[in-house]
Amino acid sequence: MVKPVHEDARGIIDPAAGLTKFRLDRYPPSGRVERFVDRYWVVSWDLRDDEPFTQQVFAHPVVNVVFAEEGPFVHGVTTRIGERKLEGAGRALGIMFRPAGFRPFLGRALSSITDRVLPIAEVFGPGALELARVVDAASDDAELTAAADDFLAARIPAARQSSEGSTALVEHAAADPSLTRVDALAALAGVGVRQLQRRFADHVGVSPKSVIRRYRLYEAAERAARGDGVDWAALAAELGYADQAHLIRDFSSAIGMTPDRYARATRRT
Repeated sequence: MVKPVHEDARGIIDPAAGLTKFRLDRYPPSGRVERFVDRYWVVSWDLRDDEPFTQQVFAHPVVNVVFAEEGPFVHGVTTRIGERKLEGAGRALGIMFRPAGFRPFLGRALSSITDRVLPIAEVFGPGALELARVVDAASDDAELTAAADDFLAARIPAARQSSEGSTALVEHAAADPSLTRVDALAALAGVGVRQLQRRFADHVGVSPKSVIRRYRLYEAAERAARGDGVDWAALAAELGYADQAHLIRDFSSAIGMTPDRYARATRRT
């Protein structure tokens, strides 16, 4: 479990700049835990001889449990860009759950914690505070991730959960850029659009439209960052937008700048 996982940097705004300021390592969960957890991530930084750095994140539509200096917290699915200011030296451990993967642990609709941050003990009880002490004392990433994995493995439900079907749907949408319509996702699930919307509110925390939009915007951001002379009109059509203007409006609203400006900013770093 200690071998790093190397993946793309979707969700990190301008990752090329950020990764000059901090180190990000990702590790897979054990076989028992991977039903619900996508990865463990460890961020470490040493800016004692540098200015503080603020990293923006347009997070995946999933729950993260984060152990950091300010304490262990459960971060619900977010609908907007978040920021993390790094200064001095430090380390943080994150547990990134799979889409809908936190539903069995929370025990209620994930939409109830969308855009909210909860103390970890509110969900997992006082035993989570002991886990936080173990994480804080860990000497390396192997100890960090093993402690988190052991804690979750003891709490994995044996029976298949209804939310696991929703996990598969979201991951299909993430992997298939051609899937751009909610009705197509509903058809894949074998349900109507309204039923899919209710299922996503319960299991995922945001709407199917929001999920599809987020993964398509990740694709647009990666194309912009590569700086390969993107044909925005063609990309808009590929990602299911009515026209280029609609894509630019969506991108600007989500990322905080136009695609062209984002491309220029990432090329400077």
